[in-house]
Amino acid sequence: MKNRQNVMIKGTKNGLSLQLNDQCSYEALLLELKDKLSELQGVDVDSPLISVRILTGNRFLTNEQQEQLKESIRNMKNLVVDEIVSNVIPKEEAQRLIDEQEVTSIATIVRSGQILEVPGDLLLVGDVNPGGTVRAVGNIFIMGALKGIAHAGFSGRSDAVIVASFMTPSQLRIADSISRAPDHYDQEGQHQMECAYIDETQQIIIDRLQVLKQIRPNITRFKGGQ
Repeated sequence: MKNRQNVMIKGTKNGLSLQLNDQCSYEALLLELKDKLSELQGVDVDSPLISVRILTGNRFLTNEQQEQLKESIRNMKNLVVDEIVSNVIPKEEAQRLIDEQEVTSIATIVRSGQILEVPGDLLLVGDVNPGGTVRAVGNIFIMGALKGIAHAGFSGRSDAVIVASFMTPSQLRIADSISRAPDHYDQEGQHQMECAYIDETQQIIIDRLQVLKQIRPNITRFKGGQ
């Protein structure tokens, strides 16, 4: 019976795709890769650079192993590694992704000079006083008055939102966009639960809470009940 190939090379419109067997030993994989690449020696060395995408499946490669693969491919004068794609990520990266999906619930008052920062979404039961700052990698939900600074998506998530029972901030920030509350928010009787988000023009918009379901449908992952 013919053994399964450890390396399958396919041509694509963007270059070459190398599908690596994730069940064999790394040594067997590297040996077959070198043999397969040697078969390509007949390719015209004067041809333009060909982009190579390496697919490792469920195999985890150390940085050293990744460099070995890249070096083997670089030995072919007209091949260049574009990216290495794996279904496996390091434990630290997995933990970071988990943290960014977490909702941190805190009951407190953020006073002037204080900074409250969380890795995922923030649910604050309390006020953010003038001079106080709340920051979250994800969304910010404030069950109270926002009078200070709120920065949602501070790692670059432009789809993050800010929600407050009383939206009277000194500054709003979402990702790299910055805004202040309109002047009319200083008037009495104008307060209601609202949300802030970045629209298609990359501007921060403050609107009724009811629009949140339409503009950010994924926000419904916050569900009550069982």
